[in-house]
Amino acid sequence: MTEAGEGIDWGTAEAMAFGSLMLEGNHVRLTGQDVQRGTFSHRHAVVKDQNTEEEYTPLNHIAKRMDPSAPMEELRRSDTQAGLIVRNSILSEFAVLGFELGYSLENPNALVLWEAQFGDFANTAQVIFDQFISSAEGKWNVMNDLVVLLPHGYEGQGPEHSSARMERFLTLAAENNMQIANCTTPANFFHLLRRQLHRPFRKPLIVFTPKSLLRHPRCVSSVNELTSGGFKEIIDDETADPKKVNKVVYCNGKLFYDLLAEKEKLNNDRIALVRIEQLYPFPVEQVKKVNARYSLAKTFIWAQEEPANMGAWNFVHDLLGTHFPVKLVARPASGSPATGSGKFHVIRHQKILDKVMGECNCPYLETSCEMVCIGNKWKQFEKELKDMHVDHVDSKFHSAVKPLT
Repeated sequence: MTEAGEGIDWGTAEAMAFGSLMLEGNHVRLTGQDVQRGTFSHRHAVVKDQNTEEEYTPLNHIAKRMDPSAPMEELRRSDTQAGLIVRNSILSEFAVLGFELGYSLENPNALVLWEAQFGDFANTAQVIFDQFISSAEGKWNVMNDLVVLLPHGYEGQGPEHSSARMERFLTLAAENNMQIANCTTPANFFHLLRRQLHRPFRKPLIVFTPKSLLRHPRCVSSVNELTSGGFKEIIDDETADPKKVNKVVYCNGKLFYDLLAEKEKLNNDRIALVRIEQLYPFPVEQVKKVNARYSLAKTFIWAQEEPANMGAWNFVHDLLGTHFPVKLVARPASGSPATGSGKFHVIRHQKILDKVMGECNCPYLETSCEMVCIGNKWKQFEKELKDMHVDHVDSKFHSAVKPLT
């Protein structure tokens, strides 16, 4: 893929970010459960001999290893590289994250990352986030650049494998105390990681990383996108014609590709899909410029996979609601981050796409949707379908005028 200059996937872009920083003299350290190969087998940073159990780390052999005790100007010679440490850790997120936070404080010129096996697993390290990562600068005037990677996305894997709880991190965000991002392209992730060390200051970085997008055929970048430009806080819809667009949809993460596929299937040229890549600090001025470009648009939507009381909605609405009327399309508010039924998940996900695209048979089509027509009770949902002798339904089977009980 590098010879062709196209098709750079997520794992390759990450390796390129690590390697390029190491060639510039910056050490890289990554820990977490199963990080050597990656939970979803996208990384393979460490290769092991099955017979001898000997480990080989390819990125440690790009150039000659430098002497860590040498002065910085010598460390950044073009014929040497810094080292990469990738270690699988125990299932004790609180302890491991706390250690990596301390490591990043002691070595501000290293890229230090902790990755949760699933983003939900950050729950057991919440004390570290609350007491140290989000508040250390405010309490002790201490800055750090720890990177936290949290796999996030609704693929029907259930309540404990879907949500990294971005609403919690956005609640902790204030006074530019940290950065929160949800990238949709490998190139943007590449630039985000490199930006972490090239900025003249240090801030923690929370990244909601993908699962299904790791191998999505459209979630790829070109070499040119990596070698030029920089991190994009917002990505406008390059295919949209402002003279035709009457609805602007803001979204982030995996949902963008689902909406894009639906838009192309319906050949809908009246909708612009705009990606918010950085959730905090939120790019309000850039959003206002995008809105100005679509001067004929009458409807503005925030679409998310998460339930209405979770995800970025409440945070986004507080910021944008004073500038223009923005409506919500999301799953209904819930006490659980996701449903326990795969069938229920698929139908509700399609309902989000239908509502955004204007395909939902609902009298409240141009208003906010929290999917009250189907609710959260998946067991009752399946029983009702059984009592009705219905084997299959799509999202148009129910609406606000024909809700399921």
